[in-house]
Amino acid sequence: MSEPVPGLTADVVIVGGGPAGLSAALNLARARASVVVVDTGRPRNAATLRSHGFLTRDGISPIELRKLARDELRAYDEVRILDRSAVARIEADADGFVATLTGRAAAASPILAARTVVVATGLRETLPDVPNLRSFYGMSIFSCAACDGWELQDRPVALIGETSDLADRARLLTRWTSQLTVCTNGAAVIEPADEAELVASGIRVERRAIADLEGERGQVGAVRFADGSSLAVAGGFVRPTWHAAHDFLDPLTPDCDADGHLVTDRSGRTSVPGLYAAGDAAAPGPQQLIVAAGQGARVAAVLVQDLLGVRTAH
Repeated sequence: MSEPVPGLTADVVIVGGGPAGLSAALNLARARASVVVVDTGRPRNAATLRSHGFLTRDGISPIELRKLARDELRAYDEVRILDRSAVARIEADADGFVATLTGRAAAASPILAARTVVVATGLRETLPDVPNLRSFYGMSIFSCAACDGWELQDRPVALIGETSDLADRARLLTRWTSQLTVCTNGAAVIEPADEAELVASGIRVERRAIADLEGERGQVGAVRFADGSSLAVAGGFVRPTWHAAHDFLDPLTPDCDADGHLVTDRSGRTSVPGLYAAGDAAAPGPQQLIVAAGQGARVAAVLVQDLLGVRTAH
């Protein structure tokens, strides 16, 4: 996979090199489409040691999963990957789209023209303001119950968050453990009726502010509150806030939901003809890696059909 030359054009530019983007690239290449993947190299799950639920790859490092995917793509001359690069702006033109690049690739080819665009940028995330949280994130504190709940089953677990859906996330976690404490870090985000229901089902609700987390070598051992008391835990979950990472689409004004995710049909088409989205960037947002990869494959198939002007179930 070589770097582009000035004036490069392609059938498809894919913005984002995670499971959704790389899966789309593989399937598009196999359909003989020319593809350019623009990847910053800063995935949201970079801190995660192991990802789960991906058939034949359960427990693999997300970094290793990306490496394996890139190794497979080297067999296809139709695919170019622009590393440490980003798209600053995408505009429509008579032939499709024009993307303005930044980063390493921009020195060789600052402009990239493509007939179609797949947005697979994922999301940016902000964690609650707990000083040492990042030291445990991805190792013993996680954000996805479906991905990592199995490893913490039947163990004392803290759920840390400051969002209005915290009670529902607590209900979900009871699938894996009954030893659950919901920590709101002082935020008034759980209604009294929800708290009463949680407590009645054996879930503790802790509203005090969190001073820090304690533990070593990535393994959390306790939540320490501002009053000096602590709660012993064997692991935890956190509810980040997520932010859309597609400001470069502003000139196109695609439809987004209330949380900023791109609204698509079931096949990944956005409200802008020729613009597609897959993975976390598309509504409803964060999901497992295998789901994102599946969406990338689905978008690739539909995109090829759209380029040809055909409609088929397969």
